[in-house]
Amino acid sequence: MARWKLTIEYDGRPFSGWQRQDNGPSVQQALEEAVLKLSGETVRVHASGRTDAGVHALGQVVHFDLDKPFAGDKIRDGLNFHLRPWPVAVLAVQAAGEDFHARLTSIGRSYVYRILNRRAPPALDIGRVWHVQRPLDAEAMHAAAQVLVGQHDFTSFRAALCQAKSPLKTLDRLDVVREGEEVRVYAAARSFLHHQVRNMVGTLELVGIGKWTAADVRAALEARDRSRAGPTAPPDGLYFVEARYLSS
Repeated sequence: MARWKLTIEYDGRPFSGWQRQDNGPSVQQALEEAVLKLSGETVRVHASGRTDAGVHALGQVVHFDLDKPFAGDKIRDGLNFHLRPWPVAVLAVQAAGEDFHARLTSIGRSYVYRILNRRAPPALDIGRVWHVQRPLDAEAMHAAAQVLVGQHDFTSFRAALCQAKSPLKTLDRLDVVREGEEVRVYAAARSFLHHQVRNMVGTLELVGIGKWTAADVRAALEARDRSRAGPTAPPDGLYFVEARYLSS
């Protein structure tokens, strides 16, 4: 039996999320069905992070085990063939040791959130950005974001249905930069709570439009109460960028 590590990208719009579920198609299901068509084997595909419905990925890492021998390039090309017409692409495939696990051995994950900040709506990026018409002060958003960096109780920024055992997380990076008409939020941590990035972005948007200050963000964090923080930003602008490992 061989373990295979894959890097994939996908457009999250047609999916109900990463994980298999009864209420709609998932990225996991699309991949597992493609593996079955390629190899004749029923496998469980594990991911480094479970993205929600409508959330995209630029460098999601997954793994699965196969009994039959395959070359890595044959797995890549075969899966890409069988994944059609789903908007999922296998970018890279490599053999991994038995001790590798896409989720359990990851030492860090990063996301980017794209906000299109202009009056005109998106034509080419519908469903791939959050369209905010009011001018955003990216510098004020970045300054406020630094309040959240470090180890904190992120209860105010976790979803009600979050299954994590503890709300305590260490946020390594939360940078806000303007890139032309876009404001981008870059977040990195070992792991995140359910909806944590989207809830932080929704809160920082209040700072960007001038309704909140950095002091308000700190007060929301210290309240440890979801109702005290900002709204949940839509999934459209969120992208899983990469997962990091000590070794494969």
